Amino acid sequence: MPAIFLYAHIVHDDEIDQQGHANNIAYFGWMQQAAIEHSTAQGWSGEKYREHHWAWVVRTHYIEYRRPVFAGDELTIRTWVADMNRFTSLRKFEMLRDQKVVARAETNWAFVDTQQGKLVPIPEIVSGSFEIVSS
Repeated sequence: MPAIFLYAHIVHDDEIDQQGHANNIAYFGWMQQAAIEHSTAQGWSGEKYREHHWAWVVRTHYIEYRRPVFAGDELTIRTWVADMNRFTSLRKFEMLRDQKVVARAETNWAFVDTQQGKLVPIPEIVSGSFEIVSS
């Protein structure tokens, strides 16, 4: 699988706010779905994480909005793992419409054991599944 994953999304009417463009919260949903699909493509579905009692939880989000997005817009969301250390992973995103950047973002994820409810080191079988892409 390519290190940079592409996720396609068409903006829905229910993602539009009172100003007539995509609600800021919608971007986070797109980011999460792109991350989930990338992880699944690398062999780590939600079900597989649950079998091991592991999960990724968000520590921080950062997003820079560059252009408004409207209902019916066809977006391509590019995502990649930019860094992974003992307990956390930095995932970056670039959201495009007509090959123009509409937003850039990043999420810092922490790896947890769901039975213990605490941060644990990222196992090699997980970290080895993702190529790190310098940005």
